[in-house]
Amino acid sequence: MSSAAPASPAPSAPLHLAVALDGTGWHPASWREPDARPRTLFTARYWAELVTEAEQGLLDLVTIEDGLGLQSGHFLEPDDRTDQVRGRLDAVLTAARVAPLTRHIGLVPTAVVTHTEPFHLSKAIATLDHVSSGRAGVRVQITARPNEAAHFGRRTIDPIEAYDSPAAQELVTDLFDEAADHVEVARRLWDSWEDGAEIRDAATGRFVDRDRLHRIDFEGRHFSVRGPSITPRPPQGQPVVTALGHQTVPYRLIARQADVGYVTAHDADGARAIVAEIRAEQEAAGRSGELLHVFGDIVVLLDERPGAARDRLARLDEAAGSAYTSDAPVFAGTPGELADFLGALRAAGLSGFRLRPAVLAHDLPAITRGLVPELQRRGVFRRAYEAGTLRGLLGLDRPANRYATTAA
Repeated sequence: MSSAAPASPAPSAPLHLAVALDGTGWHPASWREPDARPRTLFTARYWAELVTEAEQGLLDLVTIEDGLGLQSGHFLEPDDRTDQVRGRLDAVLTAARVAPLTRHIGLVPTAVVTHTEPFHLSKAIATLDHVSSGRAGVRVQITARPNEAAHFGRRTIDPIEAYDSPAAQELVTDLFDEAADHVEVARRLWDSWEDGAEIRDAATGRFVDRDRLHRIDFEGRHFSVRGPSITPRPPQGQPVVTALGHQTVPYRLIARQADVGYVTAHDADGARAIVAEIRAEQEAAGRSGELLHVFGDIVVLLDERPGAARDRLARLDEAAGSAYTSDAPVFAGTPGELADFLGALRAAGLSGFRLRPAVLAHDLPAITRGLVPELQRRGVFRRAYEAGTLRGLLGLDRPANRYATTAA
């Protein structure tokens, strides 16, 4: 194991900014706002317009939420509510549809890996990387919901009575270990074609150099995968892997396998502690010296007039019938106030932020047209895209292929 300290962006490095797209917004009453457009929610145009708006704001990437069951107000079981958005389009397919309509922004769909084969996911994300010319990523997620396991019938997951019980922690730890293996298989499959393996020489009749395709022969507790992939190596070599974490077990997944981790620090002290824990886990995983971004997740309501965002939150809460709570901090204020908050968290070690707009129709443009100009005035955010791939935007090197031979 290397003795070098885990790599983190320099304090002077540009701030990275992402937006998390989910339905009509992260507040459960968002779909009832006059400009929310719920009737177009399941159309390609709706999602294309959201991602185009994010790209016009020069954001690094968008994430697209997904799941294996209907959305629910309960953490581990379905509910029967009919007054909130239910139903989603497939995130990977949505990203692939939007990719040709954009040029710069990273596209990071969510993939629930608990009931998904890594071979299938690896070729889907590799395809997205080809379709987008090197702007693909994936947000890896687990599920411990028994009803979602029942959709597949391959395993049974018992209901969790108390999340902090030893049985629950054992289950969650196993699911995250499985997720780590899932990513490892996907990464090996992305490398199973060397760069330039496709010869495509009609004159000689050689389309592919078979010596540059490799079996990965992965054998683990959760998966046994032979390889190679059916999809040539992605343009980025390795699409960007991201994950959300709230405690040590998911932090360990971030440290072992991710390029970007999303965390839910509520203040600078919390951010500092989380970053320190992830860096320690990164070193323990033998990834010292590798650049690993830690982004803070924040639910945002933005208005130019002081107090207007808080008033809007109160109105949304009244429509929903209860006060909105989240795993992430909920910020309601002006773009300048949010820029101050981001600055304090950045000083504590975060290299970027994934903002969750409470109402996409209102708060996404408030980010791109209000917050971004404020950050530009402060000299901490780009004024033009400086790279053509998502890895390039994030300052990540294109990795060497682990299976490539040294032969000329």
